[in-house]
Amino acid sequence: MNEDVYVSPLSERYSSKEMQYIFSPEKKFKTWRRLWIALAETEKELGLTQITDEMIEELKEHKDDLNLDVAKEREKIVRHDVMSHVYAYGMQCPKAKGIIHLGATSCYVGDNTDIILMKEALILVRKKVVNVINNLTKFAEEYKDLPTLAFTHFQPAQPTTVGKRATLWINEFVIDLEDLDYVIDSLKLLGSKGTTGTQASFLELFDGDQETIDKIDPMIAKKMGFESTYPVSGQTYSRKIDTRVCNVLAGIAASAHKMGNDIRLLQHLKEVEEPFEKSQIGSSAMAYKRNPMRSERICSLSRYVICDALNPAITSATQWFERTLDDSANKRLSVAEGFLATDGILDLCINVTDGLKVYPKVIEKHIKAELPFMATENIMMDAVKAGGDRQVLHEIIREKSMEAGANVKEKGLDNNLLELLAAEPAFGLTKEEMEAKLDPALYVGRAPRQVEKFVAEVCKPILEKYKDELNVVAQINV
Repeated sequence: MNEDVYVSPLSERYSSKEMQYIFSPEKKFKTWRRLWIALAETEKELGLTQITDEMIEELKEHKDDLNLDVAKEREKIVRHDVMSHVYAYGMQCPKAKGIIHLGATSCYVGDNTDIILMKEALILVRKKVVNVINNLTKFAEEYKDLPTLAFTHFQPAQPTTVGKRATLWINEFVIDLEDLDYVIDSLKLLGSKGTTGTQASFLELFDGDQETIDKIDPMIAKKMGFESTYPVSGQTYSRKIDTRVCNVLAGIAASAHKMGNDIRLLQHLKEVEEPFEKSQIGSSAMAYKRNPMRSERICSLSRYVICDALNPAITSATQWFERTLDDSANKRLSVAEGFLATDGILDLCINVTDGLKVYPKVIEKHIKAELPFMATENIMMDAVKAGGDRQVLHEIIREKSMEAGANVKEKGLDNNLLELLAAEPAFGLTKEEMEAKLDPALYVGRAPRQVEKFVAEVCKPILEKYKDELNVVAQINV
């Protein structure tokens, strides 16, 4: 690697080799050649006699034999990337060079390739989302019964279970998976529609035969593994497609950010920790620290992807008539980097969710510190059954809760609410009788059952559908 030039952290530190290859020059230009072959085959099959089997075989022979150095040198002269590659391909295929790109415009290879690459990248993203769901499903099942404090406004609230909280994270990714499936299934090729989308060049090539020209796009789509093409376009496919794709990535980033933030807060509470390796250093100054650096990185990259989704939206809004070229430079950055960053986020999510460490004793300590407040309603009901006055009891609980809260917050003492209430004759209950109400499992509602139903009805069908794509091991570079 050249140490004196900028290298994107997305490729050097965060994204996988698999995702990097999808957006590599090699993948791009090999796809261009596949599209040129598909076009030539289609034109021959529809009756263009100037295209021969020998020409097509020559094109196929060199489809993976990229001479990128020739294309680069040619581009310095003509300042046109597509025509430079037409020239380079023609140098390898002298018999076929005259029919390469016949009837097409640059967007035939450029835009169709972008759709093909985005679809492959979305399928890889889906695979990783499914593996995050798989890891979290196992975690939710394991801890479905473990009571923990829930939080609203990050203030202690009615208990839930560790497993139930994990289902909230899963549900976010399930929504993303639904969006992924929709976008993947709805992607279409541009086809070959010419410089302004009118296919005027094909009217000339096929002597105005409208029915034959109608067959071109469906045949190209089939050869490239797509069911159809967009029915109308200018020179390019609608840039709303890029917006739709990047919005799905932004949704995944939002889900990952929410989970990452929760894990960071839980690690502060010492209830749950992300993986921490034996030789890992948490701080250059404070050697004892175990910082949630992977969850922090999830959040950091997620913010980038969420903001990145604005680029395609603005590009889509500012396209003039049948096309302008102000999409090109922005699109090269926003789409590819959105995918590379999302890939890095999901690798981190797979890694973190595969090794979450839970500390039940700390969780129990925290819940016991707050449970007396939450048990007061049950205690009050028992006292009313024994003949007490609900309004009087409610006022006593309010006053004693304030006193106990002050003991905790102002004096640093333990929560002594039950002791204070037991000393009140109006309750007619001993401290021991009140403490019997402090089993955390009594306060988690249907959380364990909700986990079971969610796993059975939502998670398991997804994992069965994608069973051949499970057990991905994420490689974290730094």
